[in-house]
Amino acid sequence: MAKKSTAFDFRQLGDGEHGFSIPLNTQIQGKNAQGKDFDEKTVLTYISHNGSSFWMANSVGEGSELKLIIDLPPKLSDEKNLKLIIKGRVVFVEKPKNEDPRHRVSLKFENKYIIDNEGQYF
Repeated sequence: MAKKSTAFDFRQLGDGEHGFSIPLNTQIQGKNAQGKDFDEKTVLTYISHNGSSFWMANSVGEGSELKLIIDLPPKLSDEKNLKLIIKGRVVFVEKPKNEDPRHRVSLKFENKYIIDNEGQYF
């Protein structure tokens, strides 16, 4: 269920939360609120070691598991096409604002991640 309040505060998840508000192209995969598989492209609005936030059109509920495939900036990867692949659970969903039908979703990462340049995602 989407909430009306402000965006999730990742500092609730751990001591000294530091993150980045950098736009990273991202592919999101999971099941929507109706239980159907989806694959959506978006841009991250925030990322830290604990989680991330982004806007998406598909509706998901708190506790849903999502997989993110994040394009890493070429400067971080010696100009290679690397992707960070990480799963997490939805901890917050913010209702759409104004005419924009998208929801802001905040995700808490699981501990496992993969950096891949082969295009073979788990």
